[in-house]
Amino acid sequence: MTGNTLTATGAARAIADGKLSSVELTTACLDRIDERADTVRAWLHLARDQALVLAAERDREQAADMLRGPLHGVPFGVKDVIDVARQPGTHNSPLHADRIAVDDAGCVALLRAAGGIPLGKTDTIEFAAGGRLPLTRNPHNPNHTAGGSSSGSGAAVADMQVPIALGTQTGGSVIRPAAYCGIYGMKPTWGVVSREGAKLYAATLDTIGWYGRSVEDVALVARIYGLILDPAPVVPEATQLKIAVCRTPYSDHASPTAQAALEDAVETLAKAGATIIPLELPLEFDHLNDAKEAIMRGEGRAAFLPHARAYGEALHDGLRSHTENRTGLTPARLKAALDYAAHCRVVFEAHYRGVDAILTFSASGEADIGLDYTGNPMLQSLWTVLHVPVVAIPTQDGPSGLPLGIKLVGFRFADAELLAVAQTVARVIDPWFGRVRIPG
Repeated sequence: MTGNTLTATGAARAIADGKLSSVELTTACLDRIDERADTVRAWLHLARDQALVLAAERDREQAADMLRGPLHGVPFGVKDVIDVARQPGTHNSPLHADRIAVDDAGCVALLRAAGGIPLGKTDTIEFAAGGRLPLTRNPHNPNHTAGGSSSGSGAAVADMQVPIALGTQTGGSVIRPAAYCGIYGMKPTWGVVSREGAKLYAATLDTIGWYGRSVEDVALVARIYGLILDPAPVVPEATQLKIAVCRTPYSDHASPTAQAALEDAVETLAKAGATIIPLELPLEFDHLNDAKEAIMRGEGRAAFLPHARAYGEALHDGLRSHTENRTGLTPARLKAALDYAAHCRVVFEAHYRGVDAILTFSASGEADIGLDYTGNPMLQSLWTVLHVPVVAIPTQDGPSGLPLGIKLVGFRFADAELLAVAQTVARVIDPWFGRVRIPG
């Protein structure tokens, strides 16, 4: 393996052991980006010189046996709605084309303190909300979308351009790109990772998430964010697992291909000895996506009203539809949506705590063709509203040769337990487990 094809955990271990330098790894990532820039288009800005200077510093520290932390010398990507000090923070909006961030966002600062190197800013839908679409293409087939809105981060990790990358999720913006690009992704429990320095869209939904090429990579970031404390949960054997299979009220949005991928995962886990039980969400959950839309509209209006006042019609029409309240959302309707979402969270916890995790669709199928649509969020959004942690796991390819995936859903503030289960499930169902899949 060359440096850029290593997982983040593998690269960090090699750097710590003196078998790979941070400069070598960072250079290999930059070379891969250059090789595939016109095909994948994952980045809005690359901090080449900054990154190489930091990599050289990390190498000097390693030589002096002064490792900063578990990510020492490993580069990472950052979705361009999350600030990185002294790098552009445009939010992929022409309104902020000249904006340079002063400070690191909280989630970036923690990775930097652990020894990580911010390599640059990845492509996103404008403000991660609406407007200008990302130019990022799926690394497995550039005629297809990489998903969104964390398009560039997902594609960059899948294409061996960077080992890990940060994204955000308000509806399905971390999990869907993970599924489309064939990698691992995590949306943690809402509120457990600092959003300081990230562009706000919907305050009660926005969540920092991240991508890696193994469960260990995803868990590494979770540990840096304080989600895994010692003693960590024991990774169970497959025979110890009790997994609930949930097709959700929105399962009609899953294509036959996605349905088959879920069934295959269920059969494989059952053969490995896991106990599988069906799970039907109660009828009262049927309106969670409607609630999500109301919450995004109401909280999005608050988030973008300052932009509307400052920029007027220069603000994209799709965002002005929020600030002008074109859907006629009333305060009573917003309050009802927020109360309903809170009620469903309590019901969910009370009824389904007896299982280790819930297995369900990651996305509606293979990545959509073209770049004018980043995919259907219906199969991700209800879990975002429920504030539960989610881990996306790649599975088989679809008939077009594009990746498919499933996701594991856990319970609020049980992120560490979910990651322990995910390690076992990934080992059983990921056909690329422990191997390198290089697109292109």
